Formats: sequence, C-alpha cells, structure tokens
Amino acid sequence: MMGDRVVDINVATVEDLETLVGVGRAKAEAIVTTRNSMVEFRSVDDLLLVPGIGRSLIEQNRGLLVCSIPGGAPVTRHSAPRRSLRRTSHDHRQRGECVKSEESSHEVQGDNTNCASSQAVKPTRINLRDLNLSATLDQFRAAEHTSATRCVQCKNDLRPKEELRKEYDEERREGENDKREVALSISGDTSDCCECCLEDEEEEEKEEDDGEVSVDVVPVIQNNDGERNGDIVEDIMNSDDLVNTAPEVKIKRKSEVCSDSKGVCPVKKSCKAVEHSGESSRRKVCGLAAHKVSPPPVGLKSWLAKYQTWSPAQKRHALDSLIDVCDLNEVRHLHQIILPQFQRDFISLLPKELALYVLSFLPPKDLLRAAQTCKYWNILAADNLLWREKCREAGIDDHMIVMDRRRRRGTSVSHMSPFKAAFMRQHRIEMNWRATPLRPPRVLKGHDDHVITCLQFSGNTIVSGSDDNTLKVWNATSGKCMRTLTGHTGGVWSSQMSGNLIVSGSTDRMLRVWDAETGECHHTLYGHTSTVRCLHLHGSKVVSGSRDATLRVWDVNSGACEHVLVGHVAAVRCVQYNGRLVVSGAYDYMVKVWNADREECLHTLQGHTNRVYSLQFDGIHVVSGSLDTSIRVWDVETGQCRHTLMGHQSLTSGMELKNNILISGNADSTVKVWDIVTGQCLQTLSGPNKHRSAVTCLQFNNKFVVTSSDDGTVKLWDVRTGEFLRNLVALESGGSGGVVWRIRASDTKLVCAVGSRNGTEETKLLVLDFDVYENLK
Repeated sequence: MMGDRVVDINVATVEDLETLVGVGRAKAEAIVTTRNSMVEFRSVDDLLLVPGIGRSLIEQNRGLLVCSIPGGAPVTRHSAPRRSLRRTSHDHRQRGECVKSEESSHEVQGDNTNCASSQAVKPTRINLRDLNLSATLDQFRAAEHTSATRCVQCKNDLRPKEELRKEYDEERREGENDKREVALSISGDTSDCCECCLEDEEEEEKEEDDGEVSVDVVPVIQNNDGERNGDIVEDIMNSDDLVNTAPEVKIKRKSEVCSDSKGVCPVKKSCKAVEHSGESSRRKVCGLAAHKVSPPPVGLKSWLAKYQTWSPAQKRHALDSLIDVCDLNEVRHLHQIILPQFQRDFISLLPKELALYVLSFLPPKDLLRAAQTCKYWNILAADNLLWREKCREAGIDDHMIVMDRRRRRGTSVSHMSPFKAAFMRQHRIEMNWRATPLRPPRVLKGHDDHVITCLQFSGNTIVSGSDDNTLKVWNATSGKCMRTLTGHTGGVWSSQMSGNLIVSGSTDRMLRVWDAETGECHHTLYGHTSTVRCLHLHGSKVVSGSRDATLRVWDVNSGACEHVLVGHVAAVRCVQYNGRLVVSGAYDYMVKVWNADREECLHTLQGHTNRVYSLQFDGIHVVSGSLDTSIRVWDVETGQCRHTLMGHQSLTSGMELKNNILISGNADSTVKVWDIVTGQCLQTLSGPNKHRSAVTCLQFNNKFVVTSSDDGTVKLWDVRTGEFLRNLVALESGGSGGVVWRIRASDTKLVCAVGSRNGTEETKLLVLDFDVYENLK
C-alpha cells in the first residue's frame, strides 16, 4: 500500500523505491532482488541485507518506509521481533545446520555495546522437504545478540560509509553479472559460531583476523514441475537435482572475532568462502579445526541403522551420492581414514614360514630393499635359507670357499648369512666385470718372442705352453713365474691341467706328465708317430689325438698306454673324453664316437663336407664345428644329426657348451649364441663394436661372454641380451700385428696370451683381476 510517499518495502516496485532519498535505480533493483530471494521482509532493518544499503540510508528514509506482513499490520523498526542468537542457534542445531545472524542495530548504553556480527560457516547441502522456508529465513533475521553480548572488534565496523558502499556496490555488480544457476548452499554445523577466529582461553593474547564473511540467502527452489518448493532435502543420499532461481547474496565483514556473554567462544575455526563462477560452481572449502570435538549430529544412529538395511548395491549408490555432496575437506578426511585400511603389513601377520615363502619370489634387488622397511622385515630378508635359494638360482656354489677365506683372514661373518655374503660378493664381482673401471693388468713375460700355443688356468695357477719347447707355471696373484718346465724337444701345441697335474703334447711326438708344484716330469709317454695335436684329461686318464690319425688312452699315474683307437684316415684335430666315451674330430671330415675300453668305434658321424676343427661333448650331445661353415648337433647314443646350425660364414675356431647353450666363435669375426635343443640362434654378438678380425678364443658363464680376436682386443658381452658391454683389452698394436691368441677366465680373473707374428707386440700374459679384496680384509 502506498500513499503520501510512504513506501511498503514488501510490495513496492523498482520505480517506487527509486524515489526514496539516496536510492538510485541500481539499489532499488537490489532491494527487489533480495526481497524475491527471501519471499518477504520482516522489518525495515532487513534492508541491511541488501548490497549497497547502509544504516545511514535507512535512517534518512525511516519516516517513509513501512514493512507489511501478510495477514497483519505494517511493522516499523521498533515493532520488529528480537530474537536471541543463542536461541536461534539452538533451534537449528537440532538439524545439524549452522546459524547465520546479522545484528540489526547498535545500541550504546554505558560500557555495553551491541555490535553487528555476521557469521558464515562451512557450506553444506540442505534438505528442502522438512524445514519450512519461513523458518529458514529466521536464520538470517536472528541478527541481534542479547544485551550482554559484546564484540571485541566493534570498532572495525565503524568504517566510513563510502568505503562500505564501495564494497557493497562491487558485491552487487558481481551478483548482477552472475545470472546463471548456482548450487544451493547454506551453512551447517553443530557449533554456535563456526566462522569466528576466537581468543585463547587465558584472554591474555587476542587474535584479530580480517577476512570475508559469506551470508548465504536461501534461494527459491524450483522442482522438475516448475512449482516453488520450500522443503529442505532430508536425505543427502536420495537428493534430486535442484535448480536455483536466484543467486546467493554475500555480505563482507572484517570482524570475525566474537565472544559470548560468558566469555571467549571455546571453538576456534576459520572458513574460506569460494564464490560461484560460470554454470559450474566450486564447492566452498572450510577448514574446521574442531570437527573432532563436535558432538555427533542428532539422528545419527537411526541414519546408520537405515543404511544397514539397504542392499550392497544400494549402499554403494548411497556412498557415491554421499561423496558427491562432500566438499574438499570432507573428501580429504575420508581419504585419511580409508587409506590406512589398505596399508596392512600382511608379511608381519603371516607365520614366518609363509612370510619367507612370499619373500622368496622377490628378486635379490627387491629383497634388499624390503630389508630396509622395518626391523622384522630385515630379519626375514636376511634368512640363511632364503639366500641359499638365491645363490642356487644364481649358480653360486663356492660360498663356503669364500667364507673360509674370510675366516682365515680374521674377518667376522657372524653378522650376515653366509649365503647372503656369498651372493653380495658375487654381485660386486659382476659389477666389477660389467662397469667398474679396470685395474691395471699384471704383465707376465717369459716366452720371449715366441707364440703362446696353449694356455691353462686353474685356481691361482697359470700354465702357458709355447713353440719355444717349454711350459711356464705362473702365480696369478703375484704374477711371478714359479718354474719353467723343460724337456720337450719340439714346440708344445697342447696341454691339460688338473690340480697340480700337467700333461703336455708336442711336435716331438711325445706326451709328458708334470708336477706343477715341483716342476718334475713324472712320465714321458711314447707311442705317437707324429705331432700330438690335441689332449683331453679326465681323472687319471688322458686321451691324445695325433697327426698320425690315431688316438691313444694313457694312464697318467703309471704312464702306460692302455688303448689305441684306430679309424680316422687323416690327422685328428680335436678330442673329448668323459670317462666312458671318446669323441674325436679329424681332417677326414668325420666325427667318431668310441668305446675306449673296448677300443670300438660306436658311431661315425658323417655330414660335414670339410675338416672338423672343434668339438664339444656333454655326455648327451656332440657338437662339431667345421671349415664348411656349419655346426652340427649329434645324438651321442644314436649317432643321428639333430640340428645343423647355419649362420657363420667361415671356420668355427672355438666353441663352449654349458647347459644346452652353445657359444661359437668364427673366423668371420662374429660370435653366436645357440640353443642346441631347439637349434635356434639366440644372439649374434656383432654390431658396430664387433671384432674386426677372426675370433681366436672365447669363454663364457651364465652372465658374460668373453671373446678374443686377431684384431688385438678382448671384448665383454652380455650373454642374455647379446649387448656389447666394453673392451677388456685393446692392444695399441691391434690392427697392425698385435694378436690375442688365447684367453682363460675364472669368476674373478681373466688371463690373456698376447703377442704378434711380425714383432709389433711383445709376447706376454695379461692378468686382469675383478675380485673384491676390500671385503676380504
């Protein structure tokens, strides 16, 4: 109703409000927008909720303003109902909601000051089915503290009106620009004042924090049928999509420090109001420092009981919905609670036997990392039986020898499993081969400028034979020549060694049996009529092959020739003996299998089309390499050829066979890795780092392949991948005459016989050491 310039703020239009003193078009539109959002004003002082409307503007127009309530008389300023903030908070605390209040006036009586206090707390989703809309509006109108309530920072609100108006105008412009839908948010908590940064309990030191206070005005809710709905959503897990028809209204306050009539507020909290932007709104993030001390919400037990009645699918759907309405802090809190539930130390919960069984599947590298987890894991990861299995998998079987060496040197080994110590030592040795900078090699000189024709290495003893008619015995550690074995009248072209026993064959057609410790020649074996070209020693028996096309079996203890094997028609070039069968290859293109005791040829293996130069025999398979570029795999029992390995382009000069893996070196400068069971070539060791000339010799274990060549180099390869690792030896005269004739290797040492045919490189032995001496002190 209107008359004589009296304006009813609940029914006035924008044009009516625009005629008031100091109220322009923009402020009038803001009043109408706020009124529509709230449904109605309850008093003239509710205009303070409108952005840009201050106390002075209301006082200037006090005589012209009335506020009519439907079904009642117009209400003036003094007829507005006063509500206690504590009463209002108590009413809504029953619903788990937080009260926002704005004091309607300042009253100064003596020392008592009633201050305006704006409170905004953690935004949550609300239920529109249970709470009456008018009751919700009471949350924003219960603005007056009791006369006993006073604010510590009242003076902060007494800023110039121009400054407040500027802030209100900025807030209004932001609200007008944001015409898009925003998510419904209203504060909710169980405490009386969630937004306050409070004093300490001793009241000696007061904290005053400036910040934003957000007052969320309840928007009009429109359901899917387009009708107004004032209900509050009761169950957040069953809530439907809701559409806001009005943007939320915010009021900024500097004062966030308040106290009640009894003293300092007992809860210290701070909130961050995150404004909506665009069609998708960001959830407000509130840091609630006292959420753990808050009482549980009313109805929690019944809510949980209802949850337990649902099916698993319904529970999952409810949890999905619950997480969807949670803000960032709540999700983070859930994460902190849930994550430890999946971080169980199941190893420590298992019986020791099962825990060790689980750990046995870890590779050694991961096992060592697991040992650093905790004390109990360290005990499990150091178990002796566990590391015994790792040693077995790695092919380490000399751990007792290593431990004995350490004990003799006075090193305590009680703190570590012997098997673990052996494994760790082997790993360090492997890294010395693979990557550690090479130590300077020991140089052993003694054969002058002659060719070293044969080389043996066992334990710490090296035996070299030369065409200077001598053999020399060296100490691999000191590099000293212990003794020179003289007696042959021709060049020594073959030798075998077992312990302190040395057997040599020469162009003088004789074999000699030597004692490496004393240098004494125990026996001279006569019988061959031409050069003894090859030997193989097994136990107390040695089989020799000669250019006279025969093989002879000797007893090295007595020096007697026990058997003569006749059948080849050309020089015997290679021989293998396992104590029962003798296998020989000759220049007549044949490979023969003999029963030495009966002097009987069991099989003649035919197939090669040129001279046979190399043999390997493991008791089941016979592998022969020929000048015809092929390698053949034979069954020793049937004499059948199982595979013909093709790929090399020239003479196969050397081979090594272990556990069905064959390594072949060829004069075409390549090295190949074969599986003799399948006949497949697993790796070809070539590429840009391959040898530049014929491969002269090779050695390998389950980790590496070591190859030597006429190009003066010794190369290291990874046997599994075929990758070139590095050069172990590279003669300066390589390519101009320097040659590595022979190599022999152990786990920790490599012996190379080097020289030249044109005098460019001095004849010598190079000993490379890869042992781990620092662990043996």
